[in-house]
Amino acid sequence: MSATPTATPTGSAPRLTFPVTPSATPVAAERRAEILRAPGFGKFFTDHMAIATWTKGEGWHDTAVVPYGPLQLDPAAAVLHYAQEIFEGLKAYRHADGSVWTFRPEANAARMARSARRLALPEIGEETFLEAITQLVRADEAWVPTGGESSLYLRPFMVATEAFLGVRAAHEVKFLVIASPAGAYFSGGVKPVSIWLSQNYSRAALGGTGSAKCGGNYAASLAAQEEAGEHGCDQVCFLDSAEQKYVEELGGMNLYFVHDDGSIVTPELTGTILEGITRASIIDLAKDLGHDVSERRVSIDEWREGVASGRITEVFACGTAAAVTPVGKLVSADGELSHGTGSAGEVTMTIREKLLDIQYGRAEDTHGWLRRLV
Repeated sequence: MSATPTATPTGSAPRLTFPVTPSATPVAAERRAEILRAPGFGKFFTDHMAIATWTKGEGWHDTAVVPYGPLQLDPAAAVLHYAQEIFEGLKAYRHADGSVWTFRPEANAARMARSARRLALPEIGEETFLEAITQLVRADEAWVPTGGESSLYLRPFMVATEAFLGVRAAHEVKFLVIASPAGAYFSGGVKPVSIWLSQNYSRAALGGTGSAKCGGNYAASLAAQEEAGEHGCDQVCFLDSAEQKYVEELGGMNLYFVHDDGSIVTPELTGTILEGITRASIIDLAKDLGHDVSERRVSIDEWREGVASGRITEVFACGTAAAVTPVGKLVSADGELSHGTGSAGEVTMTIREKLLDIQYGRAEDTHGWLRRLV
C-alpha cells in the first residue's frame, strides 16, 4: 500500500497515488439501486474509502483506496481525548451525459490545509487531496445517483490516532475520505426554514477555531440546535461572542441578506465564521447577475429593523448540503419575525438555480469551478 510520489512543479508537494483494493463484498446491485432511490443524507456509505497515514519524521505514507470498514483506534488515541480532528464536505454530481464532476475541490483542499494549521495537524497537499477523492469516486462510480438534485457526498477528514495522553500535537494521524449518496435536500420542493436566535450559546470566539472546519465547532453548536428544535425551528443562528450583537452564521450554513435595491450583504469573515465555499461562490454569482454584494458586519437589530421596514426583502442561508436555503422567519425569546409571504424569494431562487445549473452541468461554467472525476 506504499504510495509512489508523482513529479509535480518545483515548490509544490508531491502527489501521492491511491492504488485501489476492490471490496470482496460490495453491496449487491439490487440493494444499491434501492438505496439510491431514497438515500436521505449521510445514512448509507459506498463500498470503499480512501486512507493515508502520517507519522512524524516520515510524512504521508500507505495511501490507498480500500474496502469501507471500521477503524481500529487505541482507547488512548488523541482524537478521543483532545478532539484533534478536521473535516471537509463536497459533492460529486452526475451530468446528463453520464460523466461525474465535483465543484471547486481545490477550495476544499485549501480550506483543509488552513484547518490543519489551526488544529496543529499535518497538511495534505492539494494534488494528494484531489487524487484521493478522484480514485474513490472512480472506484464507487455506481454509487453516484442520477436525476433531480441527488449527488454523492464526499467527506474527507483527518484524525489524530497516536495513543498518547499528553497534551501536544499527535505524532500519528490518519486522513480518510468516505462517500455517501445524498438525495435532494428539499424532497418536496424548496421551503423556507425557521431560525432560532441563540442568546445563551456562542459558536466561536476570537482567537478560537471558528474559521476552521473541525468537529469541536459543531459539537459546540448542538445544544443550541436542540434548543432550536424545542422552539419548533429548523436551524439556529449564532451572534458574536464578544457583544452578542452581530450576526455570524447558522450551525452549519452562512447567511445572506437581500435589500430592496437589489444589493446583497453577507457577514464578513472575522475569524469566527467558517469561510464557506458555497458562500464565496454566491458572491461571484450574485455579482454576475448584477447585484452589488458587500461583506460587512450585520447586527441583529439591523436584521429586525430591515425586515420590519421592508429594507430587507429576503434572507437566505447557504452550504454544501442544501446549496441555497430561504429563511422564512426568525424566532427568539423576544418573539417572531416573519420574512416575506412564506415562499422563497425571487433573488434567492435565481441564485440557487444558477448555482445548481453549474454544478449539474446545465449551464456554462465560466469560472472554471468544475473538475471532472469520471
